[in-house]
Amino acid sequence: MTQISPFAAGLTGRCPRCGEGAMFSGFLKIAPSCDACGQDFRNADIGDGAAVFVMFIAGFGAVIPALLIDVAYRPPIWVHFAYGIPVILFLSVFLLRPVKGLLFAYQYHHKAEEARFPPGRE
Repeated sequence: MTQISPFAAGLTGRCPRCGEGAMFSGFLKIAPSCDACGQDFRNADIGDGAAVFVMFIAGFGAVIPALLIDVAYRPPIWVHFAYGIPVILFLSVFLLRPVKGLLFAYQYHHKAEEARFPPGRE
């Protein structure tokens, strides 16, 4: 079996093991298993990592242009709202699924799992 790129598998929402089956069963819900190779995804725990990255990206994507527009033109505040809210919503919805898929694929690729301490070292 050829090595599947976790970057390509994550961004396209494909199984990180075979690259064929779907990773998601809904918009953001990770499927219980791959429909092509049967890889079990039930132990996948992405948490809020994708949301944090998307918040940073969308925040920078809205704030930096807003500051540049404000310095150059000094528009009224409603212009910033009219520009900022759609940009943040669009970037958040557009980026959340690929970023979640990317984090899941890299978690699978690096065999990340919950930390386990030896007995007596809690």
